[in-house]
Amino acid sequence: MNPSTMNQTSAPGEAPIHPLALRLAGKDVLCVGAGAVAERRVNQLLEAGARVTVIAPEATDSIAEAAAAGTLAWLRRGYRTGDLAGMWLAHTATGNPALDAQVGADAEAQRTWCVNASDHVASSAWTPAVTRSPEGITVAVTAGGDPRRAAGLRNAIALAADTGLLPLRRRRAGTGSVSLVGGGPGDPGLITVAGRRLLAAADVVVADRLGPRALLEELDPSVRIIEVGKAPGDHLASQQEINAVLVREARAGNRVVRLKGGDPFVLGRGGEEAAHCRENGVEVSVVPGVTSAISVPAAAGIPVTHRGVATGFSMATGHEELSELPARADHTLVLLMGVARLASNTATLLGRGLPADTPVAIIERGWCPDQRITIDRLDSIAATAEGIGVANPAVIVIGDVVRISPHAAGRLAPVANTRTRARQPQPVG
Repeated sequence: MNPSTMNQTSAPGEAPIHPLALRLAGKDVLCVGAGAVAERRVNQLLEAGARVTVIAPEATDSIAEAAAAGTLAWLRRGYRTGDLAGMWLAHTATGNPALDAQVGADAEAQRTWCVNASDHVASSAWTPAVTRSPEGITVAVTAGGDPRRAAGLRNAIALAADTGLLPLRRRRAGTGSVSLVGGGPGDPGLITVAGRRLLAAADVVVADRLGPRALLEELDPSVRIIEVGKAPGDHLASQQEINAVLVREARAGNRVVRLKGGDPFVLGRGGEEAAHCRENGVEVSVVPGVTSAISVPAAAGIPVTHRGVATGFSMATGHEELSELPARADHTLVLLMGVARLASNTATLLGRGLPADTPVAIIERGWCPDQRITIDRLDSIAATAEGIGVANPAVIVIGDVVRISPHAAGRLAPVANTRTRARQPQPVG
């Protein structure tokens, strides 16, 4: 454990505490009492690897089950002086202040630290409110003996860590790893909490041009950013070069975040990158992202499915043939990277029988401040897009769900939920 400890000074008139982090693995610890408070403490002690003995006539179901499983020892009787022999730490939470005081006095006499749940002033040790991060950081908070106040502070610190607001990056060398993080469609607020936390702990960020670029500006200045973004006809790095960068940086002991737009496994070649890392003995994890195939239509108020309008959708790139996908206005088609072949793709769909008046929406730069939405019919959308200079990154949505968008008002006839019937109320009794 490599803890970072936050401590508040004791209340006025009390001696200040000295915070410590204890390694209790394999150490004997006594818990007197087996109620709800004791149960929480016992669980924490077991997580720390302590050998726990519980003394109480009765116990909660959880403690009883742990005793039956051999996870801890339960002495079904009252406390006796001498029970603390050989114990490294004691915790008393009987609900009886006099008994808790006796346990505390016995512990003091034999120089064993004791947490007294009945009286924090008399307690020789306090149990802090604790939060742990996957990056190996433990934060323990005390608040002058006020556990609720400490818990509130602990929760605020945990939230700041989860949202990447704390400097989680390690300063000592360690084992390298790669995390494939989906950054969402571009708005920095749409990255997941897990992704934001990994960014805060990264040594190296391998960045795409379509990821949440604003987050890069918040990184510690010492974090290296390697640009590998791809644009049509302008690739900064080939996929083979990107794979090599990930392995090279991880082998150098760095925590590498591969920050990608959308979701790493949705047309993001994340599967190839993960496989390459594993093949080369590099630890790799994947953090899903909000895929643009669903989130960008939502930015235009378009659900890819809607009761009575469309119960399914298909997603493809604009470079794929559409001959195998459903060609019906009640089945939504979502095309990514499809601007260059918009004319040929719409011609294919018209040739397959998709009605000419099927609505189409093109959302450029979804969720960004300069987002633009273009809505037209299937038979004219290509000409309209060319006339106004539609360009990637863009998501194309084809189907009746486009009519639901508030941006379609005045351009398209409203959607008709002809397949949704109102349910009649049934008589009671």
